[in-house]
Amino acid sequence: MSGPRYGVGIGWRPEIAGYVAGLPGLRFTEVVAESIHTHAPVPDALAELVGRGVTVVPHGVKLSLGGAEPIADERAAHLYECAQLLNAPLVSEHIAFVRAGGVEAGHLLPVPRTREAVAAIVANVRRTQSALGGVPLALEPIAALFDWPDPELTEAQFLTEILDRTGCALLLDIANVYANARNRHESPTALLDELPLERIAYVHVAGGTEAGGFYHDTHTDAVPAEVLTLIKDLCARTTPPALMLERDGDYPAAATLTAELDAIAAAAGWPVIT
Repeated sequence: MSGPRYGVGIGWRPEIAGYVAGLPGLRFTEVVAESIHTHAPVPDALAELVGRGVTVVPHGVKLSLGGAEPIADERAAHLYECAQLLNAPLVSEHIAFVRAGGVEAGHLLPVPRTREAVAAIVANVRRTQSALGGVPLALEPIAALFDWPDPELTEAQFLTEILDRTGCALLLDIANVYANARNRHESPTALLDELPLERIAYVHVAGGTEAGGFYHDTHTDAVPAEVLTLIKDLCARTTPPALMLERDGDYPAAATLTAELDAIAAAAGWPVIT
């Protein structure tokens, strides 16, 4: 089995831009697309990474691919413009909805696992792909605190049908796999056995915490041991191109971030980047 294309990465955020830029072995990062203003210069710290050959992927959070309404074309166009600015080989978004009837939820919300929902998502993805002009799109299943009743498809069937009908790659969030399995009282490895892992574009890794009887995918807490074990399980099945740590808010000291990145690399059996 060949090694990973990019290895371990970390999401670029302005608050930790200096730390990210100082990682000598970094080959992969991700930036929230909505934080990039395409009418203004790319932030210097991000442009520096692009200039030294680090792959930077725009990651959208507001397309609302899972909404019953068509996506806003200007949002898809923005994702394309971000890809051009950053010379990105692909872009990514969530299988979720964030608005309905003009109301913004402010959260990534789950969609029902029905064939009607699949059709709506496929239509929105195709509309997005048209705007992307050939730039590949990877789709990320979200962590959800509830499931809609009366599903017609399992999660694996739902995701696989969407990927098959759109030709999209899979952005697998291994922390979301853990969160959903824990909250549903299911086996996380069972989902790994059923997903088309060969379609993985890259993998998110993040921390969370228990609160109110649910495990919450917070991105502000340390990556738990159970998620590191899942990384090991995943890498025993396939070699994803990259594993990327997500941290959003409550940023720890540099030494703590470094320890997390090293732990992710160790779980995968990959070289450290620090």
